[in-house]
Amino acid sequence: MGKFINPFTDVGFKKIFGQEVSKDLLIDFLNDLLVGERSIKDITFLDKELLPEYMGDRGVIYDIYCTTEAGEHIIVEMQNRFHSSFLDRTLFYMCRAIGRQVENLREKRRKERELQTGKPETEEDFLLSEPMQENYGSRYKLSTVYGIFLMNFREPGLEEKFRTDTVIADRESGKVVNPHFRQIFLQFPYFTKELKDCETLYDKLIYTLKNMQHWNRMPDALKEQVFSRLEELAAVANLSLEDRIAYDKALDRYRVSRIVEEDAREAGWKKGLAEGQAKEKVAIARNLKSLGLSTAQIAQATGLTEEEVESTVNN
Repeated sequence: MGKFINPFTDVGFKKIFGQEVSKDLLIDFLNDLLVGERSIKDITFLDKELLPEYMGDRGVIYDIYCTTEAGEHIIVEMQNRFHSSFLDRTLFYMCRAIGRQVENLREKRRKERELQTGKPETEEDFLLSEPMQENYGSRYKLSTVYGIFLMNFREPGLEEKFRTDTVIADRESGKVVNPHFRQIFLQFPYFTKELKDCETLYDKLIYTLKNMQHWNRMPDALKEQVFSRLEELAAVANLSLEDRIAYDKALDRYRVSRIVEEDAREAGWKKGLAEGQAKEKVAIARNLKSLGLSTAQIAQATGLTEEEVESTVNN
């Protein structure tokens, strides 16, 4: 085991990015990720009590759910293995975050109205409290929602590249229609740069997240302050006894999931190979039949039984 925790475990990821003491590191990461379009000054982690959706033993469905100083919502999630309908699930998370904005705005305005009138507000009062046109528009004004998904696997539904950015845009012109919905998928298996090729802080941070679990010390080339902070947060030796127990369990789950994934991939490869070989034998059998060879000769040449040959060449 290396000196540093594995960021692709639930506990490791939250330890590095999901707590108040690591907030500066998360802000640095997000600003590097969104350079040229956003400059995040501060974030607030959303109270988990406000997130009732659960997924088995994964706990809260969002690994990190926070708001920026400007009121934008950011979902940061880590997934260490592929599962079906992954892209649909991320869309669901995004839509839930958007819907929650409208619910929160509605509740805020209702409380304000109650303070002004001194009595509980009914649904009818809420709808009639402002001119309909103004009320309708303001209720649906959204702040930007970013979904950032760190994936330790290759997603078949995405292009074969490290970073995929999605927006709501016109299909023909590519012009962005609504800037408030944004998803960024980072497929770590496609990040193949060596440290000597990482020129930006962003690349260095991605490289570190991908490889740090195997290190006993931070490389000398990583001299920026952010890596000193990461070294402190991610050191196994700095974990409390409670965190170490939780991390060891998370690491066991991670290793088991990787073994299961590798076994499934190998089984799929073997199945595909067997199917390919079977198809090849069928094609050869049909070619030999067209050349006038007997069933026995074809069976001997292909390894098929005579019954299989008869069934194959006659279908």
